[in-house]
Amino acid sequence: MFTPQTFPLALLMMITSAICWGSWANTYKGVKNYRFELFYWDYAIGIFLMSLIWGHTLGSSGHDASSLANNIHAAGTSKVVYALIGGVIFNLANLLLVAAIDMAGLAVAFPVAIGIALVVGTLFAYLLQSKGNPALLGLGVICALVAVILDGKAYGSLGKAGQSISRKSIIVCIVSGVLMGLWAPLLTSAMKGGNSLGPYSAVVFLTLGALLSCFIWNLYFMKHPLVGEPVSFSGFFRGPASGHMLGVLGGLIWGTGTVFNMVAAHLTGVAISYAIGQSAPMVAALWGVFVWKEFAGAGSKAKMYLAGMFIFYGLAILLIAKANG
Repeated sequence: MFTPQTFPLALLMMITSAICWGSWANTYKGVKNYRFELFYWDYAIGIFLMSLIWGHTLGSSGHDASSLANNIHAAGTSKVVYALIGGVIFNLANLLLVAAIDMAGLAVAFPVAIGIALVVGTLFAYLLQSKGNPALLGLGVICALVAVILDGKAYGSLGKAGQSISRKSIIVCIVSGVLMGLWAPLLTSAMKGGNSLGPYSAVVFLTLGALLSCFIWNLYFMKHPLVGEPVSFSGFFRGPASGHMLGVLGGLIWGTGTVFNMVAAHLTGVAISYAIGQSAPMVAALWGVFVWKEFAGAGSKAKMYLAGMFIFYGLAILLIAKANG
């Protein structure tokens, strides 16, 4: 099993994970006339496939006791259950996040949900696996939280998020954030102690849990969507080939980010790796600025918030990296 032996390599993998987590949603932007609930089936297949690909390549190098097949065979049942439950929870959180963005707009949903997830995920992961300097890690998380808030302020100042924000949408954002922050601690539990899962096998079961839970969460939201009209499963088979391909590609991108994040955590601990990975909103903002031209003609206030976001994310990464010692 390949794992980084030096912190610079682990840091590169963590930054790559942030790039992947902040980039996968671009695949949905390229889809025309294809509901997200249908696109999500392809995405869930993609994340599971990617975990298998990395697991049977980097995760099986050496063919020793830590390789994917041997590790899965030796792992305790409780460790597998932790990872599967993590996938089930992640899937619900992700679906709620997309619904929250539709309901409240990116300017509200992303700062609330990702901000809560960042704090909850890092805190609980650190309590379960106390690796790193807690003071520096805490300061880094605060800087990242400020950056997420500034990101939301930047989008809000564009004047595109002027719709009224309902109490229901705020509740969805909060629930999504709390749930999104719980899958990392569950994976921490799966990867620590005796008969534990390695990072590759942990992500295989995480993504398997996400895929299987689509038959619960995604089917429910297809029949009872928080936004829009109900959608039938037959629409999946009538969907455009480009939509299916982009859905799988989105899953492959997110899956790569998650594998890299957990593999890096093998050296740094999940709290540090997860916190740096949650720089994803900065990456999404870069796509918005340079590719989707979301800030074309934006006023000085939006640009000031954007600049502040990049500064605070830079500080967050430096402090969290320093926390590793």
